[in-house]
This record gives sequence, C-alpha cells and structure tokens, in this order.
Amino acid sequence: MYEVDREAEIIKYLPLVERVVQRLSIKTADYESGDLYNIGVIGLMDALRKFDPSKKVPFESYAVIRIKGAIIDEVRKHAKISRYKMAAVNQFYQARQELEQSLKREATDTEICKQLGINQSQLADIYESLHYLASVSLEDTLVAEEKRTALVACIKKLGEREQIILSLYYTEELTLKEIAEILEISIPRVSQIHGKTIAKLRTLIEEELA
Repeated sequence: MYEVDREAEIIKYLPLVERVVQRLSIKTADYESGDLYNIGVIGLMDALRKFDPSKKVPFESYAVIRIKGAIIDEVRKHAKISRYKMAAVNQFYQARQELEQSLKREATDTEICKQLGINQSQLADIYESLHYLASVSLEDTLVAEEKRTALVACIKKLGEREQIILSLYYTEELTLKEIAEILEISIPRVSQIHGKTIAKLRTLIEEELA
C-alpha cells in the first residue's frame, strides 16, 4: 500500500519536474531535456523520501530545491563552464568595476567592450555565461536573511525592464520563451538582459553589504 501511495505522489508532482527543467535553461550537449527530466524525477523521489512536514515548509518549495539540486549536481559533473569562459566573466567584473570607480556611474556596454578589447558579440557571450551561472547558482547564494534583505533593496534600484524580467523569471517562474513573448523580444535577448541584470545586481548587493 505504501508503494502505491508513493507512486501516486510521484505522479502528482511530476509537473514540478517539468517546470524546473524548463526554467533551468541549461545548454549542454551531454544531456537532452529528457535526460534532465529523468534526473529531476530522481530528485523528486529524494524529496518525497526526506520531506519533514514539521519544518512548516510547503512541499512544493522543498521539492523544487531538491529537483533542481539533483539536476545541477549531475550537470556540473559533466558540463562546467570552460575555464576560458569563467576567465572572461572574471575579467568582465574587474573591467566594469574599474570603469565605474573612475566614471562614478554605471559603465555602458560600449565602454566595457573598449576596456576589455572585445566586440559586442563577445560581450553578449559573457552575458550568456552570466545567465547560465545565475540559472544554476543564484538561489544557492542568496540564503542568508541579510542577503535577502539586500537583494530586495537592490532590485528596487534596477530599471523597469530589468525588474520585470527578474519578476517574471524568479517570481512568476516563466520560461525564457514565455518572457520573450511577453516582452516581444527574442529568447537570446532575454537571456542577455537577464545575464547583464544579474551582473549589475551582484555589484549592487556587494555595495549594499559592504
């Protein structure tokens, strides 16, 4: 009887797995969406096994974390961002920080490109990497209450479209495709704006917590 109940619970929450897979937007040749889905189901089963109702946390919220964690852990083993891309991300942050310290304002994409000696297409690739990193790690880093408070304060400092994209992605939990349709822009453009926004948000949070 227990196994029947457990199977029914798994089936009931399978849509959660589908939603997590759609939202992660992980690009890797090692896994197809079906593979990620199967890994997510393992995460769901783990969540059902370990869930503690006494913690007063909604099961759906707990399950999403477990599902996402299972997928991310598996993908990280085989599809880490290359050293080259990570180096480019680190150079981007350093260049932008230097520019904004000297300019006393937010640096433009053109100024960042000039500082790094790259073109707009290469900068777009960096924003794609930032989007990927945010997809798999942002929520992991924003756990402490102090950071959450800083996050809320910093989001208010963003532009309207930046706030809308963050809200649609993290609060409404829409996919990049759905956001692109709402804003009437391309999916790659949503990804780039999201990556750029995350980079900006990171700097604002560091300043807020300093």
